[in-house]
Amino acid sequence: MRLQTFDLMRVWAAITGITLALWYFFEVWSGVRPADLVPMLVAGIGGFELFLYGQDVWLKRKGRHG
Repeated sequence: MRLQTFDLMRVWAAITGITLALWYFFEVWSGVRPADLVPMLVAGIGGFELFLYGQDVWLKRKGRHG
């Protein structure tokens, strides 16, 4: 299976988002005050992924129903 550039960008965004979320929860678990930037990055990347997922669902539905 050969992925296109856009699909690879989505994979990297997902990996980055998961890594940042794990980093945030590790900081909370260890008692360190998390940086303010980390939750904003997680939310931004998560929003990007949710938008692309919704767009994929919309385009698939639009293709079936004209």
